[in-house]
Amino acid sequence: MHTNTGRSHHQHGASRRWFIGAAGVGLAAVAVPLLFRGRERAAVRSALATAGDDAEMVVYKSPTCECCGKWIEHVRNAGFPVRVVEQADVTPVKERLHVPTSVYSCHTATVGDYVVEGHVPATDIARLLKERSPVAGVAAPGMPARAPGMDLSGPSYDVVAFGHD
Repeated sequence: MHTNTGRSHHQHGASRRWFIGAAGVGLAAVAVPLLFRGRERAAVRSALATAGDDAEMVVYKSPTCECCGKWIEHVRNAGFPVRVVEQADVTPVKERLHVPTSVYSCHTATVGDYVVEGHVPATDIARLLKERSPVAGVAAPGMPARAPGMDLSGPSYDVVAFGHD
């Protein structure tokens, strides 16, 4: 799964696609701004209603990471119920959840049956829950400047999917 998120917070209406690597399936999607407005908020709420009890997100993060706190605020503002687990080293969580080292970021979350690694936009997480994509999780590898919680200018970044293997 691959989502190019190369747009500013204020650009609307650009299209993007996700690619599911091993399955080779491309899914069309509409780019969604990181600010939550009408349609985007409705899409997140719809996905959360469909997910039911699986909508609670558990975020594993370092107690000193400020950008993780900002990302948590982003997903909470989108409507996700969030429980935070602070620990000095999140690597054991990543290993237990089989997150590929190539997509590691500063925090790791679970929601439903999925893993969310790093600064993935809430709308992409909601889409994952709604479509029930056949992946283990999604990630915004590294710490992309434009990602929610980072909120800096910088180059576009990708949201990618990873499998169970």
